[in-house]
Amino acid sequence: MKTKIKLMQKLAIAIVLLASVTFAVQAQEALTLQRALSIAETGSPDLKLSLLNLERYQKNLEAQRAALKSRFSLQVDPVNYSKQRRFDNRVSEWYTNENFESRTLFTVAQPILITDGTVSLTNEFGWSSNNSTSSFTESEVFFNNLYLNLNQPLFTYNTLKLELKELELNFENARISYAMQYLNLERNVTEFFYNVYMAQMNLNIAKDELANTQNSYDIIKNKVEAGLAAKEEEYQAELNLATAKSTLQNSEVSFENAKDQLKLYLGMDLFEDIMILADVSVNPVPVNLDKAIENGLESRMELRQREIDVETSQFDLIRTKAQNEFRGDMNLRFGITGDNKDLGNIYQNPTKSPSVGISFNIPIFDWGERKARIAAAEAAIESQELNLNEEKKQIVVDIRQVYRNILNQLNQIELAKQNQRNAELTYEINLERYENGDLTGMDLNLYQNQLSSQKVALSQALINYKIELLNLKIQSLYDFEKDEAIIPSELYLNEDQE
Repeated sequence: MKTKIKLMQKLAIAIVLLASVTFAVQAQEALTLQRALSIAETGSPDLKLSLLNLERYQKNLEAQRAALKSRFSLQVDPVNYSKQRRFDNRVSEWYTNENFESRTLFTVAQPILITDGTVSLTNEFGWSSNNSTSSFTESEVFFNNLYLNLNQPLFTYNTLKLELKELELNFENARISYAMQYLNLERNVTEFFYNVYMAQMNLNIAKDELANTQNSYDIIKNKVEAGLAAKEEEYQAELNLATAKSTLQNSEVSFENAKDQLKLYLGMDLFEDIMILADVSVNPVPVNLDKAIENGLESRMELRQREIDVETSQFDLIRTKAQNEFRGDMNLRFGITGDNKDLGNIYQNPTKSPSVGISFNIPIFDWGERKARIAAAEAAIESQELNLNEEKKQIVVDIRQVYRNILNQLNQIELAKQNQRNAELTYEINLERYENGDLTGMDLNLYQNQLSSQKVALSQALINYKIELLNLKIQSLYDFEKDEAIIPSELYLNEDQE
């Protein structure tokens, strides 16, 4: 009976353990590199910030374009009352004037993009009651003023066109930054992903080392107990075992830290457990250096950003030249005014009210301020043009460097494979010598560490090749794995999203 109870208890424990393992597996999300990239596209904080910045410039541009359309405004003053004591110079007498008004002002203003002027149509309608003790008269009338006004700057730059063009360039620059962030996202996710993979591999190697060290410890312990080995060999084996356990714990901590960094960058729940599924096998990809450089110089978005910097500096020069410059303003106005105590007869005797005004601003002497500011703005333009030329050179240097790294990594992979095979054979031979008593535990531990290092070196070489291939894709905007160019506009938002 007791035997049956014990069996049932063991079965219950096994069921609980199996259920817990099953739950852990279900709660753990398996991440491939493509899956990580897919999550980052919607969850990455860096990409979200770049997208919000893009939206900000987009809305500013939309607002500026909307400001170029007709603007309608209505001003209502329902009550305006005043009572004042005044002096009449004509008759040298003081009098009291009392006034009560109610009016509305409706305006339609239209900016003129071509000339930087503004044309507006205004209609003022109201009612006024006025009496004065000077003449002991009282007046109550309806009035209406309708006039067309044109204000036109002369002999200066077009501020409307300049502001619109500047906002368009800012928006284009933001779109480029978003596209570049998208490419950087792929690189950063790849690096974080493989960091977790390497930490996971180091953990597995540490577990293998611990198993091997435990096996070696058991062997030497049995030999010591049988009197076939010295006691100090057991002490050395215990030290190796403790070191292997410590290495395993450090690897577990590094693995968990790497997972947190990946989840943080992807925008995942930090308390969600993940498991990395990575394929680090390498199929060498043929790379054409000349093609990479040519496509990079044609397509790299940083070059367009430097060109935008040059154009923006030229806008600053235009504004600088406008300081203390000769300029004019012309104001044309034509209107018709009517007033009558009867609303229906308000335009019975209308009054035309045309006006023309031209003014000029003529600078005389500014102590060289304008000249110095223009020189500073021109120096800024030259600086931006120099940055553009240096950016082109840097692109060529970066692509050539990545190309050399790719070739070097292929050689490193072959060397690492050979070194790992040699380390495995060496460890197996020396393990047999250790079991036969021809090798100390300290020496065997050195061969174990050598084997572990070569395993890590091979994996790192494979990963480095993949990362350098991705770097070449980003630097040249050409995917040599797919043998196709990356079109920067495809990384922007679609037109319907703009």
